[in-house]
Amino acid sequence: MSVFKKFSRLFYVIIALVLGYFVVYGLAAISKRSKGPIGALLENASDLVQSLEHRVILEEREVLREDKLTWFENQRKNKDSLINSKIILFGASDDSQRESYENIFKLEDSLALTFPIIHIYKAWGEKPEHKFPENEIDAIYRIGSIPMITWEPWLNKFTQENFPKIDEVDQRDKHGMTTIANGYYDSFLKEWANDVKKVEHPVYLRLGHEMNDPYRYPWGPQNSDPSEYIDAWKHVHDVFDKEGVKNVIWVWSPHLAYGKFKEYYPGDEYVDVVATGALNYGTSTGWSKWWSFKQIFGNFYKDLAFFNKPIMIAEFGSLKPGGNRAEWFGDAFHDFHEKYPLVNTIVFFHYSNDGTTTYKSVSWYIREDEEVTNEIKKQLKSWDAKIKQPDIQ
Repeated sequence: MSVFKKFSRLFYVIIALVLGYFVVYGLAAISKRSKGPIGALLENASDLVQSLEHRVILEEREVLREDKLTWFENQRKNKDSLINSKIILFGASDDSQRESYENIFKLEDSLALTFPIIHIYKAWGEKPEHKFPENEIDAIYRIGSIPMITWEPWLNKFTQENFPKIDEVDQRDKHGMTTIANGYYDSFLKEWANDVKKVEHPVYLRLGHEMNDPYRYPWGPQNSDPSEYIDAWKHVHDVFDKEGVKNVIWVWSPHLAYGKFKEYYPGDEYVDVVATGALNYGTSTGWSKWWSFKQIFGNFYKDLAFFNKPIMIAEFGSLKPGGNRAEWFGDAFHDFHEKYPLVNTIVFFHYSNDGTTTYKSVSWYIREDEEVTNEIKKQLKSWDAKIKQPDIQ
């Protein structure tokens, strides 16, 4: 821990203690029925104390977490070592991470492991929220992990004022991948490329995922055919190359249910990792049923293995309705490496309020489901030491 960090934490603690003293003193002196402006001020001070204490606790957790990932320190600096990892690396995404990584920390506690990878989602566009997330990336590196960004080409977030070649919004998605390939968004791509280059550490970039799904995303086959998607992918890759970006791990991620993998594959020189999602919605919606991990992922493993690339499960999880969730995870992890030897990355999809594909929001949280977390821990402990993270005991 740096000297600056130590003094920073000490400063926050002192401030919290001083404020806490005045809060206690003030609350004792003021009647509960005579709140008034002073009472309100003291309540705000009390909230500030709690906020400062919470921050100190989280910073302490970050330091401890970084210590748990010392085994990963050298590997996370080496792009090739990450791509071809012999250890199966775990990660997670969480919809509360913009505020803090506290819920990811809690998931780690419940599973008794630490995530080398933290997954975030970013859309294309012109607004501040579409820019390269420098602060998030810095935070992820600071706590000992590396970032994966799912980068979604939503073309309706741009204006013709700044991108004069693009169509009107209602026409923009039709053959949108060709407009990317033709360079209409190059100024945006170059800005991102140069921001990524400044990171000087590896970054997983999962570009335009589930491109073979005709229902979900505007970059799917309802608007652009496979050759247009491939041209767009290659163009983005080439822009990054021309800008001298060497630290991106390119993650190509089709949807398992819609096939046509070979038709959408950009080529070995353009892809580092083949990825997919493995999410069991159970009976939570009218269009889904309870599927085992084998049915969702295992039955398609050979199709992904065809490309002879390392494989990532980029969104991994199960909802409760329709079956036994602990058994689902247990079956998924049992003899995992023997069944799926090319898989070397598994990223939990840990959203508490996901309404992207269902008529109501659903929760993928497992951290408080002890039956599930105990089963996962039991299975991971049984893995061969050569392929499991060193922090799994």
